[in-house]
Amino acid sequence: MQLVIAAVGHKMPAWIEAGFAEYVKRMPAECRIHLKEIKPVERSGSKTSETAMALERAKIEAALPKGCRIVTLDERGKDLTTVQLSQLLTQWQQDGRDVSFIIGGADGLDAEFKARADMLIRISSLTLPHGMVRVLLAEQLYRAWSITQNHPYHRV
Repeated sequence: MQLVIAAVGHKMPAWIEAGFAEYVKRMPAECRIHLKEIKPVERSGSKTSETAMALERAKIEAALPKGCRIVTLDERGKDLTTVQLSQLLTQWQQDGRDVSFIIGGADGLDAEFKARADMLIRISSLTLPHGMVRVLLAEQLYRAWSITQNHPYHRV
């Protein structure tokens, strides 16, 4: 199973890239994290936020593995604990499908795309920079995996 993080945005600061890379390298081969950066659609002239999100949706869909489980990150999504995420990770590994986590752009994610997602989760009730969400998500996926392996990284 591969974990794909499809994130609208590019040209992240070095500290974001370094933090993200740290957790990616810790993941085992059977549960690799792959980043797919989606270039944001610039709003100009007649492009509304809805138009931009629809164009970004098409780019996101093109970047996802066929038949993957889609988990969108949304402020109104389910609030999971890390232990609950580890339980989901175990279920997903047994399912065998790739899992794609979607981080929207500045305007968010297209409503139709969110409605079709398999699951909506939230990382935090706080408003966070989208780059930081990549790092937090990668860390939580590593922590969830460490729980499934009884690894000492996660201490209860």
